[in-house]
Order: sequence, then structure tokens, then C-alpha cells
Amino acid sequence: MAQQQDSSRAILIITIIVAVVLIVIIWPLSMIGKGRVTAGAGDEPEGRIQPVAKLELAKATAVKSDGKPRDGATVYNSVCMACHASGAAGAPKAGDKAAWAARMGAGTAAMVKSALNGKNAMPARGGNPDLSDAEVKAAVEHLLGLSR
Repeated sequence: MAQQQDSSRAILIITIIVAVVLIVIIWPLSMIGKGRVTAGAGDEPEGRIQPVAKLELAKATAVKSDGKPRDGATVYNSVCMACHASGAAGAPKAGDKAAWAARMGAGTAAMVKSALNGKNAMPARGGNPDLSDAEVKAAVEHLLGLSR
């Protein structure tokens, strides 16, 4: 009889332990994700999954001429200087006599032709299609003057 009491007592203790485990540990875990969440203003999913930044490329607008011819210095400062002052994209720097020596040997006409039609990374007319042939020639002569 003592043995039967001990086994009844053991079953009772195990039942209590299982009940405590169910109540204290398993039941709260089963409630995860089932809670009531109130959406705040602007809490739409589309807004949360948007990229951090956007990059839009647009073609730069060329400066339009007012009809009056521009001198070489003006054209150089507004168009050519962007690359020829810094040497960007392999452009020979203004004032670098060594870089311009071989180009000057080809003659001004050849350089004007290259500037009008484009050469290597340089686009035709330096990227400004609004420039007249005379303005491009004046800019080339100004650039050569800086490099002599």
C-alpha cells in the first residue's frame, strides 16, 4: 500500500509539473504573432519596402545661344573647360605644352575638325550641338593660346 501511495504521489507531481510547463512556457509561446496590432498612420507595406534612394539620369540641356556669336574664351569657359581644365576622360589639360605639342603639329584645321566631329571620349562640338562652326574654331584657338 505504501508503494501505491508513492506512485500516486509521483503521478500527481508529474501532472503538476506538466501543467506548470504548459501554462508558464508553452502557452505564451503559442500566442506570439496573434496579438492585436494597430496600424499607425503611414504604416502601409508599400511605404516600408521602398528603396532607400532613386537615381534618375537625364540628358543635360545645352545652353542655347542668344543668336550672337560667342568668343573663344566664353565657349571654352562654358563647354570645354569641364574636361580640359581637369584632364577628365583623357582630355589634354589646357596649358600643358607637352600634351599639346603633337596636336599643334597636326595643325589648327585638324584640331577644329576633331572638335566639330568628336574624338575619343570628346563628343562632337564638346557636347553642345548649339555651337556654330565659328564658335568651335574660336574655342580651339583659345585653347591653343592657353597651351603655347
